[in-house]
Amino acid sequence: MILTGAFINGLAIVVGGLLGLIFTFIPEYIKDSIMKIQALVIITLGIQMVVQAEDIILTLLSLIVGVVIGEVVRLEELLNRFGHWLEFKLGDKHAGTLSQGLVSGTLVFIVGAMAIVGGLDAGLRGSNEVLFTKSIMDFFIAIVMTTTYGMGVIISGIPTFLYESGIILSAQQIAQFIPEPVLDDMIDQVTGTGGVILLAIGLNMLNVTHMRVGNMIPAIFTAMLMVYLINII
Repeated sequence: MILTGAFINGLAIVVGGLLGLIFTFIPEYIKDSIMKIQALVIITLGIQMVVQAEDIILTLLSLIVGVVIGEVVRLEELLNRFGHWLEFKLGDKHAGTLSQGLVSGTLVFIVGAMAIVGGLDAGLRGSNEVLFTKSIMDFFIAIVMTTTYGMGVIISGIPTFLYESGIILSAQQIAQFIPEPVLDDMIDQVTGTGGVILLAIGLNMLNVTHMRVGNMIPAIFTAMLMVYLINII
């Protein structure tokens, strides 16, 4: 099945998150330490991704345009409303935690290059190796994130599956219109842009900043579009 990799990735997040629920009952001071370590790892990953960006000016422009779009449509507010609605339906006693987990979890799982590369690899070559590797990584990330954010991280497996499935199903069409060198540039730029978003998530988790990271989501697609436009002009 062409969507096997995406399905396994989403399932790994859900299963990892369910296991993480077991650890939500550990003392708060230990959970706080786990969250800070997790934030540092996310920041480290973000730095590694940003370093790969060959055009930092384009990364800046992608983020500015993407954030403006996110702020205008109030994307994070819409995501939070959806999260709060789920909290109400699920009877979540920790108001706000589910929506935070949904937004942060989704961003952590989709902004990396592996989601894009893995989706393209599955769609073009029928190989799920990259997505299977990503699934193992996301499984352990979900365990740790769920100790802090609870059910929201588990639910983020759904948008992750949909995002990767969209890439897989559109891979053939993408290959017809975008030359491989341009596609490689797009992946590099998305990686750099996603790295900045991960930095923002990590800093928020450490309470250093309070950025509306949900409004940064459009920057991922803005980066793709800008690279494409630059190469066809």
